[in-house]
Amino acid sequence: MLGGQGGFPRLQQILGGPEVSTTADPRPRRFKCGLPQPCPEKHFAFRMVSGAANVIGPKICFEDKMLMSSVQNNVGRGLNIALVNGVSGELIEAKSFDMWDGDVSELLNFLRPIHEGTLILLASYDDPATKMTEEARKMFAELGSSVSKEVAFRDSWVLLGAKGVLDKTPFEQLIKNSKSSNKYEGWPEAVELEGCVPQRTIESE
Repeated sequence: MLGGQGGFPRLQQILGGPEVSTTADPRPRRFKCGLPQPCPEKHFAFRMVSGAANVIGPKICFEDKMLMSSVQNNVGRGLNIALVNGVSGELIEAKSFDMWDGDVSELLNFLRPIHEGTLILLASYDDPATKMTEEARKMFAELGSSVSKEVAFRDSWVLLGAKGVLDKTPFEQLIKNSKSSNKYEGWPEAVELEGCVPQRTIESE
């Protein structure tokens, strides 16, 4: 790719002089995780897409790194969750939990030890709720979810929350499974969420 002003005079010479157009590449510029604009300083870029029906797997991108996707071969039916260090932006762990036929205790054991300031990025696939218990719903509420009590069979759900949040996160979307509005037979459309989340700061003792 030809980048910057440094290579341009040479390109002009090769192509025959100053009449070469300087118009920008017509494709829109991509920023981290495909965002339409860059995030402010001390913010992390993210983009999450839930699965589409039971065919196309979910994706979780953070700071231009694909943390979970079908290509990574680390997504599965149910809830796909990536834990990220809220200060450094580094991935701590990524795991999927089968909420149709799995053991919910695995999800609870995964969520319980999360440290203060850890970011949780969640994207559903197929069915996020059949095995969901009240305890699990309460845990997600404590991580910032405002809809965890409503999540039901085959809903499309994405969430970016954090351990220790005082308010509900602004980074959450839920599309209900409804026969009258489903995009796919038996499933709602995929839900997509992108944006910039503030970097956590280490408070001095």
